[in-house]
Amino acid sequence: MDELPGSLGTSASLALRFGQTIFSTASLLFMCLDVEFYSYTAFCYLVTVMGLVVPWGMTLVIVDAYSVFVRCLPRQPRIIIILIVGDLALSYLSLAAACSTASTTMLLHDAGRSLCPAKLCTRYQLSAAMAFLSWFLSMGSCLFNLWLLPSL
Repeated sequence: MDELPGSLGTSASLALRFGQTIFSTASLLFMCLDVEFYSYTAFCYLVTVMGLVVPWGMTLVIVDAYSVFVRCLPRQPRIIIILIVGDLALSYLSLAAACSTASTTMLLHDAGRSLCPAKLCTRYQLSAAMAFLSWFLSMGSCLFNLWLLPSL
């Protein structure tokens, strides 16, 4: 059980964290390319949550990279519990932000071109899609670490 793929300190965990960071950064960039997102609370919420996910993911990318390349596995229960709680909280926030952004974008798109031009709606939809992908990777990492916890 020492080398559970996807748990902290493995190359699979590094890939999950790197993907999570890339997708959350992409979501943030797609949303922030236009200043009009401040008009809707759901879009501001997505920007806030992705603004929290990016540093969390970057920090854990650095920890995983160090663990993979130096072969030092930080397998202490307190560290794993902090990771699980942080991932779980940010996963739920990311899912809520992605769902609210997707539903708001669909409502604006159905309301007509005056509220959401095609270029803008496409950008908002891409941002929501990237947030969903970030959520998926974050939740996967949380579940792998949760699976590792009883063996410590």
